[in-house]
Amino acid sequence: MTIQEMPGHLIRRLNQLSTLIFAKRMQEAGLDLTSVQFAAMDAIIAKPGIDQAGIAAAIAYDRATIGGVIDRLEQKGLIMRVTSLRDRRAKEVRPTELGRNIYTQIQPIVADLQSDILGGLSETEQAQFVELAGKIIGNAEPKPSQATPEPGT
Repeated sequence: MTIQEMPGHLIRRLNQLSTLIFAKRMQEAGLDLTSVQFAAMDAIIAKPGIDQAGIAAAIAYDRATIGGVIDRLEQKGLIMRVTSLRDRRAKEVRPTELGRNIYTQIQPIVADLQSDILGGLSETEQAQFVELAGKIIGNAEPKPSQATPEPGT
């Protein structure tokens, strides 16, 4: 088996392709937003008031580095951090009006670029790919009984 036939290599290359297409389409739209920032915005829009750890979990991103993503979104004026009323030590993340508007603006762009990522496949094959990729990810994620408890729990 050559490296070009190895699933890990192909998945890495597909990730590179996906990232490139996303960046190109955002640039064409005059927007400065990465795919990870979009994913974080999606989590924040879906659950205003979510904390950084919740965002990291929602988008399967590293908890140690999500802060940088949140910092950049805040610098762009797309989100804001506010002190939680329930726990004064905690910060809630909420979209700004600009963030909601940008998110609404890019939704159709992001939906459209999905077919660009899988451009060599028919619609049926694209649906099969999404189903199979979801199945792989679902099997790879720890089940509640397998999850490692957080320290102090």
